[in-house]
Amino acid sequence: MRVISESRLAAVLSGLPERARVVAGGNFATPWQALAVLDGAVAEYGLFVINGQAGLPDRDGVVLETPFVGPGQRGRAGLRYFPCRLSLVPQLLKEMLVPDVVMVQTSPPVHGTVSLGTEVNILPAAIEAARAHGGLVVAQVNPRVPYTFGDAVLPVDQFDYGIEAAVELPGPVRRPLGAVSQAIGERIAELVPDEATLQLGIGAVPDAVLESLLSRRGLGIWSEMFSDGVLALEKAGALSPANPITASFAFGSPELYDWLDRNERVRMLRTETTNDPGLIARRPRLVSVNGALQVDLFAQANAACVHGSIYSGFGGQTDFVVGALHSPGGHAIIALPSWHPKANVSTVVPLVAGPVTSFQHSFIVSEQGTAAIWGNDAASQAQQIVDRVAHPDAREELREAGRGLGLPMR
Repeated sequence: MRVISESRLAAVLSGLPERARVVAGGNFATPWQALAVLDGAVAEYGLFVINGQAGLPDRDGVVLETPFVGPGQRGRAGLRYFPCRLSLVPQLLKEMLVPDVVMVQTSPPVHGTVSLGTEVNILPAAIEAARAHGGLVVAQVNPRVPYTFGDAVLPVDQFDYGIEAAVELPGPVRRPLGAVSQAIGERIAELVPDEATLQLGIGAVPDAVLESLLSRRGLGIWSEMFSDGVLALEKAGALSPANPITASFAFGSPELYDWLDRNERVRMLRTETTNDPGLIARRPRLVSVNGALQVDLFAQANAACVHGSIYSGFGGQTDFVVGALHSPGGHAIIALPSWHPKANVSTVVPLVAGPVTSFQHSFIVSEQGTAAIWGNDAASQAQQIVDRVAHPDAREELREAGRGLGLPMR
């Protein structure tokens, strides 16, 4: 790695091929300074970022690409959304969407290596694809990036150039848990067996689930990501010391980032590993908890699309639902509030209005109750979804709609 000035990096990037594809770290590990240099030096390019946050370039000449839409990409004109399981995105980058440039944040070098810190994800695969095809790999070297272990650790010679930028890592805004989220979290916690391995995402419901598990013991974490809720479990003694905390990316508070630095308890692995349904299935009692925007009477979940527009994407939901169902003693749980307060509509619908993200779950949970899906016939599934998950104001209409779909609703 050659550490150079931003002006020198701009000169290097100005020689990129026309409409080059740039893959950059996403979530809350985006190398903003390096991206600013790119945007000032290159007139037209494609920018591939997973869960891009606010602040991504928004001008003519920049085409945003992603398999998982974040707030900085949502609703943008010309957005190229690629429907893809997160576990297969590395293959997509190696075969179909080969990057000309990869831009990441790293820790400073230590003994000839750097760490990708909080964001491993699809980045090792992107770096390998770029190097295999003569592309550039650029590091934004940041002393605030924690040095994490596992696939996060890369030799410095995997990077062509580096620029130095000492900036704080951002995190999501923490909001107090509402009564609905707490009720859902408590219901899900009741479904978690002793010594379970957990996969949860970010948000109020996962936080509520983790808060309800603080008194447990012997839990494990195998997840595509985690946040401060896992740190709380560790502090409470709920996690098994025999099993490493395994994930592909993390974001949260400054305290979380400090805790991650050189923490041997944590392994940050590439997406192909954490999200491999076969590897997930090998972990006993794997409980996967994922959210949805809608569920329907056939127990199908839509977690990607709202009113015909892509809101997020598949993410890792499909990977973990399949893996959890094959895990001995495992469960795949879909969680959602029964009513959407802003749109003032039921989240349980006769048929999902967008693409199906996942199906064949173990349970669907709302603040109203829990529907047992696995092992029940279609009629029983539908009846439970209406009687136990749907909001009371929507139930009679759903029963009538179910009869019209051929379901013998009571």
